[in-house]
Amino acid sequence: MDMVTLRLFVEVARRGNFAAVARDRDIDPSSVSRAMALLEEELGVRLLQRTTRNITLTEAGELYLAQMAPLLEEIARAGDEARGISTGPSGTLRMTASVAFGNTCVVPLLPEFRRCYPDVKLELLFTDTVLDLVSERIDLALRLGQPANTDYIVTKLVNTKYRVCASPEYLQTHPTPVHPADLQHHECLAFALPDFRSRWLFRDTQGAIEAVPIHSDITILNALALRACAIAGMGPVMLSNWLIDTDLRDGRLIDLFPTYDVTATDFDTAVWLLYPSRAHLPNKVRVMIDFLKQHWD
Repeated sequence: MDMVTLRLFVEVARRGNFAAVARDRDIDPSSVSRAMALLEEELGVRLLQRTTRNITLTEAGELYLAQMAPLLEEIARAGDEARGISTGPSGTLRMTASVAFGNTCVVPLLPEFRRCYPDVKLELLFTDTVLDLVSERIDLALRLGQPANTDYIVTKLVNTKYRVCASPEYLQTHPTPVHPADLQHHECLAFALPDFRSRWLFRDTQGAIEAVPIHSDITILNALALRACAIAGMGPVMLSNWLIDTDLRDGRLIDLFPTYDVTATDFDTAVWLLYPSRAHLPNKVRVMIDFLKQHWD
């Protein structure tokens, strides 16, 4: 058996699908199936249970994966460190973030990162779908909510805050809200999640919390679209500071309640870094984490 076959086995075990692994590697699915059959023949034991819909591990396969995956990671670690001594970080880094955060906060940093680490190739998956890091072979994820009950390594990148704002054009034609409860008389722009579109929470300087029901004829599952609608004068909106700080500074949006803390779920919000739990952190991931932390330090 060779390293390519062993890595194929780990990917098949995690993806549960020959076609998905073949698509990732740009090879024919039959070659993946054939490699797995040869591995089983060499070991003299069935590792995979094949059905018309999916592929699962046999008991022997689960044991083999548990023993083999850490060994492959150690081999990758050794090679990564050996190469890093002479050439610096290299390889392909697969990173995911939300569409809004990726476009607003990650893309502007790419030129500098590439200047610093020209041998690190980037595959950026900007999506509002929460991707599984292992099955999607993702090295690093930036998440806007702290994951619960995760087997991943989780570390905070930067604290965030929400603000409720509206455009000057909107305020010229509608009464300016003075108190958070005044929002009940406005048609707000809302993020299309249960807590975000039903009520917003406000905390005053004394720590008192008020839940304000909101009404909205427009709910959107995309923060960039909500920002565009707010700037166009379509109503008050609650958005994160990393998305609208420039708009507030330049006057495109106005903070309606600057003395209040605002949220829809939790007042302690942040951007979190996630990466698969493993004994070794590849150099390409480490330098990206350090680069992002230095930027928001």
